Amino acid sequence: MNSRRLTRVAASATSLVLIGSMAACGSSGPGGGGGGGGDTAQIWALQDSALQPILEGSMERFNEQSETGDAELTTFGNDPYKQRLRIAIGSPDAPDLFFNWGGGNLKEYVDAGEVDDLTPLLDENPELRDAFLPSVLAGAELDGKNYGLPMRGMQPVILYYNQAVLDEAGVSVPTTWDELLTAVDQLKAAGKTPIALAGNQPWTELMWAEYVLDRVGGPQVFQNIRDDAEGGWSQPEVLEAMTMLQELIQRGGFGTDFASVGYDVGGASTILAQGDAGFHLMGSWEYTNQLGQSPDFVNSGDLGWTVFPAIEGGEGDPSNLVGNVSNFYSLTSDSNNKETAQEYLETQLTNEEYINDLIEAGDVPPIEGIRDQLAATENGDHATFVYDAARDANNFQLSWDQDLTSDEATEMLEQLSQFFLGEVDAQGFVDALAD
Repeated sequence: MNSRRLTRVAASATSLVLIGSMAACGSSGPGGGGGGGGDTAQIWALQDSALQPILEGSMERFNEQSETGDAELTTFGNDPYKQRLRIAIGSPDAPDLFFNWGGGNLKEYVDAGEVDDLTPLLDENPELRDAFLPSVLAGAELDGKNYGLPMRGMQPVILYYNQAVLDEAGVSVPTTWDELLTAVDQLKAAGKTPIALAGNQPWTELMWAEYVLDRVGGPQVFQNIRDDAEGGWSQPEVLEAMTMLQELIQRGGFGTDFASVGYDVGGASTILAQGDAGFHLMGSWEYTNQLGQSPDFVNSGDLGWTVFPAIEGGEGDPSNLVGNVSNFYSLTSDSNNKETAQEYLETQLTNEEYINDLIEAGDVPPIEGIRDQLAATENGDHATFVYDAARDANNFQLSWDQDLTSDEATEMLEQLSQFFLGEVDAQGFVDALAD
């Protein structure tokens, strides 16, 4: 046994103790080794009961094969993670690789010079670049440079519907905004809430604003806002989109009680499943929720899904998606273990066992050439729809509340909540955010 192997065995034993300790206390926070300063690459991610065993398995494989060093996982709860990462980045306690959402969330660290440009790594390994769906890989691109590689599945926002309700009301699945408005009128006439909306959580309302603005003005309009270009929120397309959304609200598209409906308690999903609404716009995790909460609805074949309708005359490509593009690993600039961290990125994120584990857990990884594998799964119809939509998307926009800075996102969501309640109109929404 060589010295590298001895070190590896010792590290594995230590990791097992630490993992056991973490499981026993059930707490978030570093599992040992701290950040940055040791000779083991520290990788930080979120606590996730489904994902964590997959990540641990990936690192065990890596540690058995790597000739540069070992990798060690530390997980945190969502909110503690964001706070801990903000404090650690730029300090000796920073991780070598860290989980993030891409976009503006990542941009703050890039602007501070705390994240390495991975473009040279991809240039040296074109097969690695080609392994990922381009629309998803672009989620961590800033100013033409790549600052992260996808490490789990895609979650685009999809328009779900209850086929039995549509049939009863004589509604066809809408492909355009005008057809959606017609469907709203038909569903109201049939005594149904046209669109289920969990309106006591403004992030659900945000999905509507994101898609309508994309279809009206194309992705560059929001890109200008995110990049803090002069007059971002005052671009005429924003007012046009919010005026259209205001008309949908006033038309009764979401009914009258949406402000009391919650998503976390299953409210909007139940409304759709029980046949009280025709549509529900939600992230692709809605399918998993329906499987868990209303399996009879899913098994009946009445749960349908489609892309968001086109807006005739708008600049946005109808293939454009919004949602959670993926999660990414990024490399900190001050990492003392860059060689090991880069080897992990090069070898593990496209590893066949890793991808198989993600698919088995219900993820749809952004990897080229896995469509047949997804089709063969128990829920292959939905998985291949998500895969095809992401693969064919002209643009995949990260959710605005992740893509803006936290202060900007908070203000936007507060204004959006007031907008849906009718407390401010489209012009008021624009004016408030443009100030």
